[in-house]
This record gives sequence, structure tokens and C-alpha cells, in this order.
Amino acid sequence: MPFDFQPTDEQRLLVETTRAFVEKELYPVEREVDKLGHVPKEIGLAIKEQAKALGLYSANMPESVGGAGLDVMSQMLFERELGKANWAVQKFVGRPSYILMACKDEQIDKYLLPTVRGEKSEVFALTEPGAGSDAMSITTRAEADGDDYIINGGKHFITGVWEPDYAIVFTVTGVDETKRGPRKRITAFLVDRGTPGFTIRRGPRCVSYRAYDNWELFFDNVRLNKRQILGEEGKGFAVASEWLLGGRVFIAANCCGKAERAMELALDWAATRKQFGQTIGKFQGVSFKLADMKTEIAAADALTAYVCWKLQNGTMTDGEAGMAKLFATEMLGRVTDQAIQIFGGMGLMEELPLEMMWRDARVERIWEGTSEIQRHIISREMLRSKEQ
Repeated sequence: MPFDFQPTDEQRLLVETTRAFVEKELYPVEREVDKLGHVPKEIGLAIKEQAKALGLYSANMPESVGGAGLDVMSQMLFERELGKANWAVQKFVGRPSYILMACKDEQIDKYLLPTVRGEKSEVFALTEPGAGSDAMSITTRAEADGDDYIINGGKHFITGVWEPDYAIVFTVTGVDETKRGPRKRITAFLVDRGTPGFTIRRGPRCVSYRAYDNWELFFDNVRLNKRQILGEEGKGFAVASEWLLGGRVFIAANCCGKAERAMELALDWAATRKQFGQTIGKFQGVSFKLADMKTEIAAADALTAYVCWKLQNGTMTDGEAGMAKLFATEMLGRVTDQAIQIFGGMGLMEELPLEMMWRDARVERIWEGTSEIQRHIISREMLRSKEQ
């Protein structure tokens, strides 16, 4: 099936609504929260309530559970507009972890539905000090004890808004023998804040998205009933795979939006700033930078749209998700850097959002799988196609 995507009238309306929301509600507060290093409650709640009023909250979740039921292409356009703002504030436009669709029985009313309504917030707890890109190296363990499990270990670099109500925690519950040797059984648990032995504390401050909360989680003999398992025992990565791959392509869409914002700022400056008797945009040293930005953003947009289209049609591969994430995140780093170069010294002043966007862009090449991991996934997929 050939790739052919033209936004529908409904999708254009979604873009216009989201863009207006970002410009009115998010841009005015992002610098304030960046300087504060946290989002005050009144700001976060105001963003959340306005997003709900516009039907943007939980837009990624199915209508059957109270979401807007956006398809993948619509969500790509949605994420591209939200991506223009700082993650610390856009996060309050809740997009719950799609993995929560694996909730069953009493979990639906306790976790899934309240999260979709914005009454509870969750964090996705996979990364550990010794397990970043290599997720299979996690050591947090859940030992079976009758109908319960006892969890011990810790997580870090867990991002979210304020202190979460619960965590989706990935643990090792055993080892399976496979054709490729021993392989850890990974199981996801739903762990409530306040559970005895479960501690949440703020992690180190990051220069990227300084007001986006970063948490450390600690588990000291945390006892949970098996009813707290999300999905099935030993199938943690199976329920997470769709969320992880989708997360990469939507990060790509986020980065395309952010790059466009940086380019527009640089373009406006180049068209009005005068030096040596003419606007600086007339100098090739500036105009060629603008041309490169425009070209790279267009290429990243096209790749991201193609990969999202394949995701929507169920044909996307891990390598294709990796290509979108790799190209868009690295493109964003180049565009924000060149935008600052066009502004000169003014680009590094806090009066403009560029220095913040430049700092923020750096983490995009690291979280949700580093650029090196994406290259590994892409090349591995290429080489496997040649195996006899």
C-alpha cells in the first residue's frame, strides 16, 4: 500500500485547537517554571483543567475508557504541536501510558479510569542505575510468597508530574531458559504511593526540562498481592512494547514541532535584524542556515509521518521507529544550535526561549533509547535481513 497522507478537516481542527492552546496556556508560563525548577500547583492544575475543557486531556486513550480516541496519525499531529512547549508544562496535558489498557478487573476502576479522567497520575518505572539502554539488565526483583510478591530494588530517572499516585514498576520475577540462553522474566506491577516499604524522592536536577520532575523510587520488602500485576506474570515487556515503540515516534513528532518553533524565531530575527546596512538574512552565512533548517525539518516530518502511518497500519518495525527517533532528535539538536548562532549573543539570553530549547533538546537524544541504541536497532534489523 503506497504512503499517502493528507490531514482531514477534523485533524486540521485538532492542530489549530492544540496550537492555540499551546500559545495561550503553555508559552506564557514555561520560562517561569523553568527558572523555578518546578511547576507550582496552581499552574499545573490550570493547564490540566483547560486541556480537559478543550477535550485534549487523555486524547491518546480510546473513547471506550473516556479518552478522545485519536488514531496514530492524529496523535502525531497533536504531539507535534504540544512538542513546541517545554515538557514540564505540556506534560499536564495528560497522555496516560497506553500500557494501562492491560488493566483488568478491579484495576480498571482503581487505576485506568481515574488516570484517564486526570484524577490520578502514574509514572513508568523501568530505568535503574545499572539498567538504562539495556533494559534487560534491571535487577529490581519480585519474589513470590504465596499469593503475594515481595519487591526489592530501586529505579531512577523516572519522570512525571509532581509526586505520582502510583508507579508502573518493572521487576524480575524469574529466569527462563531459551534458545539464546537464560532470559529474565520481566513482570510489571502497579504500586501505590504510600505502600509500606515504597519510597519516592526527587532525583538529581537535570539541565534539560529543569521543571520536569525526576524521581527516584526505592522498594524495601514491598509486599503486593498478585492482583497488582499489570498484564501477566513474566509478560511485562509484552504489554510495554506498544507503548515503548509508540513513544519513540511521538518523541520524533515532538522534536519536529520544537525545531519548527526554533526556526521561526530565527527566521523572524534574520528578516528584521540589521547589520552592515541590511537585514542579516541577506547574508549567505545566515540564509543558508535557514535553508538547512527548513530542509532538515521537512525530512524529519516526512520520515515521522511515514513511520507513524506504518504504525497505524500495523507494519512498523523496531528499526523504523528507531530511524524516526534518531533523525528527529539529532535534527533538533542541530536546528536549535544554528538558531542560537543566527541570534548571536542574544540567543543565549534568558529573555528568549532559545537557550531553554537548546538545553532541552539535548536530552531527546538520550531518553527513550539513546541515539546509539537506535543505530544498533536499525543496523541489527538490516543485518538480520541478510541472514541465511
